Amino acid sequence: MQYPVALQTSSLTPSAPASPEPHTPIPENEPKVIKITNCKILRDHKIVEHDAIWIQGGKIIDPHKFFWYQKRLPDQVLDAGGLLVVPGFIEAQINGAFGVDFSVPSDPETYEKDLLLVNRGLLKYGTTSYCPTIVSSSASVYHKVLSHLKPREGSAKTGATMLGAHVEGPFINEARIGAHELKVLQASAKNGYADFKDVYGLEGETPEAQNKLSHDNQNSVKIITCAPELEGIMDSIPDLVKAGITVSVGHSMANISQAEEAVQKGATFITHLFNAMPQFHHRDPGVIGLLGSRFDLPRPYYGLICDGIHVHPNSVKIAYDSHPEGVILVTDAMSAMGLAPGNYQLGNMNVTKEEDRVYIEGTDTLAGSVITLDACIRNFIQFTSCTLIEALEAVTLHPAVLLGIQETKGVIKPGADADLVFLSDDLFVKRVFVAGEEVDLDAIDVQVTEKF
Repeated sequence: MQYPVALQTSSLTPSAPASPEPHTPIPENEPKVIKITNCKILRDHKIVEHDAIWIQGGKIIDPHKFFWYQKRLPDQVLDAGGLLVVPGFIEAQINGAFGVDFSVPSDPETYEKDLLLVNRGLLKYGTTSYCPTIVSSSASVYHKVLSHLKPREGSAKTGATMLGAHVEGPFINEARIGAHELKVLQASAKNGYADFKDVYGLEGETPEAQNKLSHDNQNSVKIITCAPELEGIMDSIPDLVKAGITVSVGHSMANISQAEEAVQKGATFITHLFNAMPQFHHRDPGVIGLLGSRFDLPRPYYGLICDGIHVHPNSVKIAYDSHPEGVILVTDAMSAMGLAPGNYQLGNMNVTKEEDRVYIEGTDTLAGSVITLDACIRNFIQFTSCTLIEALEAVTLHPAVLLGIQETKGVIKPGADADLVFLSDDLFVKRVFVAGEEVDLDAIDVQVTEKF
């Protein structure tokens, strides 16, 4: 996969403007400038040493332009202590954490309070942007929760940026239901895009309600996981893409022809590869076979739950070897992430957490994970022997390109948001910045004792 032109390597030392104004006045209330030094930087597909990061107004800035136009030194110089500085991690699939389940409605005040808990808690593990994920639910649930999940900027105080919801279902195949509830599934979309709008609450009952609900909820939906073999789904994909929604193939029985047709129509992602889909078969590899599509067809990005439980390490390496540029590490974490073993809730289903895994209560069916995104990076390197850059781009650049936000997220370059993670040599999170402001990680309390 060739990266978009905007992401191709550019010079690390751009030349100064040809004729700078000699005495450009500094506007009043100009945001302070921070210079981060003594660090290694993930930039332009390389680990760069002996360089610095300059921040102003929550953005990465060009130090050359800053010097030539503002004629002053930084207001603060921050010594990174030799740590590796990378873009903030981006999570494309997470159902909840710290006792909070995004799929369970509550009164608006409580739901917002729970979102704040998760938004702040995720920063401890380096996740600065994410798509809160809703499992297959009834229409009434989507109508209640989606308006809370529309994109909102993060900060050191309020936590991670919310990029919009990942609605995982209910247009999925009941033969690959996984931990979803059968009775809420939609077996088809006979009316095409109109059925999606109806289920997700993109239209209201009155013209006034329709305008507000449609605006709020449509802006809330960033990713839709669906099974393209179901009636009406395939023909709906172009309309979903036109609406600005990333279409992902998942919880599906699609054969390879159907899967490739879905990609040709605009699907660009595979939801948790290997899970909730047929096993690989040499005569018809199904959805997994998209990793081996011939070169005249686009190959989608694919999510990998790299906890060593949902996907065997050998399978992780096979996927990586087949399509290294397409991997996006996801946690698929549920509400018990960050909590002690016990009984919790996922949507309308009771689940049991046993140390590092979660099952639907009374069964051996996995019900999401409890791993964190930084741990996925460490596992991915261990499982595949990939480079450090490849592992880090699987949680930064790749999800940013998938979601079309690579100019502001997932990269360290002038104009990008100053969402930064400082990592030790063994890839543990040491410091985090959101929108150019450092987060007090020690002050984040996500201890929850209540169980369901």
